[in-house]
Formats: sequence, C-alpha cells, structure tokens
Amino acid sequence: MEFKTYSSPHLPVSGSVSVMMLRVLLALIPGTFCAFWIFGWGVLFNILIAAITALLAEAMVLKLRGRSALAGLLDGSALVTAVLLALALPPLTPWWIPVIGSLFAIVIAKQLYGGLGYNPFNPAMAGYVVLLISFPLELTLWSAPGAHPGFMDTLSLIMTGNLPAGQSLDAVTMATPMDSIKTRLGMSETLSEIHNSPLFGSFAGAGWEWINLWFLLGGLWLLQMKVIQWQIPAGMLGGLAVIAFIFYAVNPDIYSTPLFQLFSGAAMLGAFFIATDPVSASTTPRGRIYYGIGIGLLTYIIRTWGGYPDGVAFAVLLMNLAAPTIDYYTRPRVFGQGGGNTP
Repeated sequence: MEFKTYSSPHLPVSGSVSVMMLRVLLALIPGTFCAFWIFGWGVLFNILIAAITALLAEAMVLKLRGRSALAGLLDGSALVTAVLLALALPPLTPWWIPVIGSLFAIVIAKQLYGGLGYNPFNPAMAGYVVLLISFPLELTLWSAPGAHPGFMDTLSLIMTGNLPAGQSLDAVTMATPMDSIKTRLGMSETLSEIHNSPLFGSFAGAGWEWINLWFLLGGLWLLQMKVIQWQIPAGMLGGLAVIAFIFYAVNPDIYSTPLFQLFSGAAMLGAFFIATDPVSASTTPRGRIYYGIGIGLLTYIIRTWGGYPDGVAFAVLLMNLAAPTIDYYTRPRVFGQGGGNTP
C-alpha cells in the first residue's frame, strides 16, 4: 500500500502567522464596532490612518533590509499593530497622532529589533506610550458617548483642527470616567458622588462597559480557536480583580469596585489582545500566569496612584521587560531530568 505522507511530521499544521492575525482582526470587530457606535467616526478614521501608515512603513523598512515587502505585509502583523494602537487613541485626535504612533511602533519598536518575532516590547503599546508621554493634551480628546460629531465635522476636526461652527473644543470633548474619578477624588469627593455623573453607567463608565464586554466576547472566541492561551487573560483579570476587591473592601468611598476596574479603560482589550502578544509575552505555562498577574497588579497601581488614568500600556511594557526572567525561572521540567536515582 502506498501512503500519501512519507515522512514526519505526521500532524497537520494548525495555523500560520497570517491565519492567527486574521483571527485576531476578526475577534476585534465586535468591540471596534461598539466603539464606533459610541464614540463616532473618529474611531474608524484612526484605524484607517494608522493602518495605511503602518503598512507603508513596514514595506519601506523591509525593502531597505532587502526582504520581500509583500510577504511581510501579508502576514498581517503590521495591520494588527495599527488597529490595536488606533483603538487606544481618542477618536478626535489629529491625524498626525496615529501617523507618529504607527511609525514608532513599526520602525522603532518592531523592525529596529529585527522584525516579527524579535521585538522585546509590544509594538502597539510602545507607540501608544510614546504618544501619551509626548502629546498628553491630544490624547485627552475623547468625544462624549453617544453625542459625537457627525462624519464631516469629525473629518474636519481630525484633518484640519477646525471645530464645528459655533462650538468650542470643550463642547465636543469630555474626560473619560477614569480620568474624572482621578480628578474629582483629588477634590475630596467620594465615589458615590462621582458616580452620579452621566459619565457612568450601570457598573462602569457609560459606553465603556459595553465596549469591554464585546472585547471580552471576542477574546473568548480567540481562546476557543486556540489563537491565545488562557493563562495571561486569567492572570491579568484575576490579579486586577483581587487587588481591586481588597482596596474596595477597605474603603469603598475612594476605591472603585472590581467590576468597574474590569470593564473600564482598556482592561479587556489588554487582557485578550495586547498582553497575549506571542513575541513579547512570557511563553511558559506557569510563567504566563505570573506575567498576567503582574500586568493586572501594575494596571491597578498605575490607575489608582499613578499620573495616568489607565495603566494597561505601561503595565504591559514593564512586564515585557520581566518576561525573559519569568520564563527562565518557570521552565517546565524536561522529561528524564526530574532528579532521583537512575535505575
């Protein structure tokens, strides 16, 4: 009898980089659509500008390195980086903000280290942190949930900086719920007083709770498709929830509930789509749990006592630094190397 497969490996290939990136993009669609529905056209403009910039930058650098630009673009990694970066940006940021962020993410944080598979830091979060530190004012331009400018007004504001007739910048933008909490707690208000604001919904920020819920569902689909492993999301969300519960139990007037922490800001996007980056994250089964817990704890610390309202990006980059050490000390025991006497 003649067999179709003559030599090993005999297991079918489960996927490739391009397939994995395509699935990540598909999983992002529900949360992205929800963000567009709540915050308006700026969400899509950010994605479009960041994607075009990232793809052009990727092709340019690959050409300079003498590598196939087409093959690099088709793996989808640059597009995923651009979308993640764009989703972290306020919907009314000027056009040059996603351009600078995408250029830094692709050229500096990714290709400078050797390209896909060699970057020590998550490229999207590296680009976002550079923008956050360099242009703090532009990264506060969040439109009001459900009351965003129309298509042409948004396009005009993003591309030219011109506001709708008769309106000021304060009329079309507002603080995020996490920003509002940090500011008003500094004015000696309690959380119960702060939550009376229309910025807040049933258990988290108005609109943000729904965005995070849809990213959660997309992340669960990635788990089902085995694109990501469960340890990092479970570790991050578990660490964030536990430390939030401890401080909330101590003083609920100044520390928000675990539910608020889990469904605010970039918690779900970070847990399932950012922290799980297979290159910059921890790779051992036990190490991924510690890595995720570290991100959750750092996120809460930065949110509560740091100078920025959301700490996911900083937490991810800090744990990227720790990932090699975590992997070193959590290496699985090699079969036959468990010690004991050899018979």
